[in-house]
Amino acid sequence: FAKMVSVAPSTPWRLLASHGWRWNRPSRTVKLLCWEERCLSLPASGNLNNLGQDNSFQVARLAGTAIVGTLLRAASVRRRRSSLIGLRCLTSGADDKTDGHALICQRVTELRRVLADLGVDAFVVPTDDPHLSEIPPECFARRAFISGFTGSAGTVVITASEARLWTDGRYFLQAEQQLPKDWQLMRGGLPDTPTFSEWLAATLSSGQTVGIDPAVHPAADVADFRAEFEAKGLNLACIGDNPVDKVWGNSRPDLPSAPVRLHPENIAGATATEKLDKLRKAMAAQRVDAFVVSTLDEVAYLLNLRGRDVERTPVVLAYVLVDHERACLFVDSEKLPEDVMVYLKWTGCEVRPYGAAFAAVADLGAEGKQIWFDPNRTNFAIQQALGGTKPRVTKPSPIASMKARKNVSELDGMREAHRRDAAALAAAFAQLELRIAAAEPMTEVHVDNEVTSQRAAQWGYLDNSFDTIAGYGENGAIIHYRAEAATAATLGTSQLLLVDSGGQYLDGTTDVTRTFKFGHPTEHERDCFTRVLKGHIALTTAVFPEGTPGFVLDAYARRPLWAAGLDYRHGTGHGVGAALGVHEGPQGIAQKYDNRTPLEAGMIVSNEPGYYKDGEFGIRIENLVVVVERETPSNFGEKKYFGFEELTLVPIQSKLINLELLDDQEIEYINGYHARVRDEVAPLLEGAKAQLARSWLFANTEPLCREPALTLAGSTAIQ
Repeated sequence: FAKMVSVAPSTPWRLLASHGWRWNRPSRTVKLLCWEERCLSLPASGNLNNLGQDNSFQVARLAGTAIVGTLLRAASVRRRRSSLIGLRCLTSGADDKTDGHALICQRVTELRRVLADLGVDAFVVPTDDPHLSEIPPECFARRAFISGFTGSAGTVVITASEARLWTDGRYFLQAEQQLPKDWQLMRGGLPDTPTFSEWLAATLSSGQTVGIDPAVHPAADVADFRAEFEAKGLNLACIGDNPVDKVWGNSRPDLPSAPVRLHPENIAGATATEKLDKLRKAMAAQRVDAFVVSTLDEVAYLLNLRGRDVERTPVVLAYVLVDHERACLFVDSEKLPEDVMVYLKWTGCEVRPYGAAFAAVADLGAEGKQIWFDPNRTNFAIQQALGGTKPRVTKPSPIASMKARKNVSELDGMREAHRRDAAALAAAFAQLELRIAAAEPMTEVHVDNEVTSQRAAQWGYLDNSFDTIAGYGENGAIIHYRAEAATAATLGTSQLLLVDSGGQYLDGTTDVTRTFKFGHPTEHERDCFTRVLKGHIALTTAVFPEGTPGFVLDAYARRPLWAAGLDYRHGTGHGVGAALGVHEGPQGIAQKYDNRTPLEAGMIVSNEPGYYKDGEFGIRIENLVVVVERETPSNFGEKKYFGFEELTLVPIQSKLINLELLDDQEIEYINGYHARVRDEVAPLLEGAKAQLARSWLFANTEPLCREPALTLAGSTAIQ
């Protein structure tokens, strides 16, 4: 589709004022402009439910939504979560943004009516779905629906007179752009910003009521809310029928229905039966009768299943209950092909309807069974199903640590996927550089299209692992920026371009960020870039004893920036799944001192320090690395010592590097890394079609060397 907008089927035409659609007020019709400047006029009262087709326009129905677009060629429809709930216009032009904000205000007004009828004075809307996913399926994207904010992290609080959003430093600029003017942005993580529960406790009066949906809050958090609110005389009401859904009404998308597939055992490295046996041994050690699996990546990992129920993440909307004799998968059975059904039967796993999970947990509780689930990763509604009592064991899920420590087959798959991914990016970046040099008009959206199309040409490609971040100039300072056709910046040679992208392949998941300057970089840009690079190298080359948690290493990446009074508002590294989620716990490298999870061999994390100058540019360098054992001269404490091996194999632009800020060991590291990139990626770039990419790869992996010293007769060397 050349232009498309995705909204609910009942959406009035006048709200389609984005991506080239125009509302013709005088004639009371909507003109859907196509690339040939032809148009289709429709009655003002129409909506997507009664749109027909002609030879220029097509409607494709997806999970209760419709996509309208001008058809240029046969292509798959790419779904975008925020657009499916009618919010894409919020990042379009000024008039469209105003219309979008007006729509959000209408929704908030209606929600306040619903809350008043329920006797609730404040309602909390988190990002989470019932599985506490980072990115919820479209049908659970309530926070985006009610606020217009489409970042991956945030919590909304609605009272009778205020609407507030809490989010972290990655999204401050994005939230400022997307929130209506009467909303208050609460900048989480800053010293003077209270948490939303602290704000509610300080703002509401004794006797007032805070409402939550127990299915979308971790059980541990609800216990903390209750104690905090009761100390201030506030009531906590758990509302089973989410009030936001009443506002959403019939326009709310259906539950996802994509088919489930088996994850090949030669890539998984273990059968589902073997994984279930490990889980049952952990259960026996804790003397419990049953284990509740509710996070989607753990469900997928445990049973070697993959799906498309969450955008960019190959997971299935499901729960699993495991006892010592059998397992039960709660899922829509219509999504299970015959080969999956046969496999599940072979593993001793029953299949029940998705909606029956809570009743099954309640039955276990009624039978007096001893249950284990992690209250930090399981919603409170499951604890309610047990009668409100805590499970016997509340330790972290053993599946999380099993999944985090990749086996040999998983690591082999990740390495192969990263080689192919690097070849794709070499081709994409070579094309971009060529077109910029030829002064072809290009925008940030073209960057997204180029890297995606080159990845799609690789074996095993399934999807992107997240929405591509391509930020030129000041847009690069928006840490999780997403370019839109209507507002995308035009590329040139005067600004920095930050490209953060990744792919989902059959055998692995990738995530890589590179920063470019197509013209001549300024000294300030080079200095900032080099300090980011120094931090990146310091972390990559770190050696540390077993038992070291990620937060201990975070300062390695920040120290060169701190020395110049610079810093960044995000973690340095997140865990990554093997052919699973691009964000995975429990491992990570960040200033989260309560995460004491030690980094262990086989764990994969990102290494992505950065620097962002608001209104000017963004810089980030990101590789995925795997924790590996290192040989050391000594072995103090009889401990193992670990370091990192790079998985990402993409050149780092050398003209942005200020060699005067690097020592000899850092230059040696870069040259060694680039030599490895060239050796491993070049064999994938054979043939005439790959010549441009191959030439780009060799040009961008040339060794760095300092300018030779000049010696004058009778004088000292001039550097």
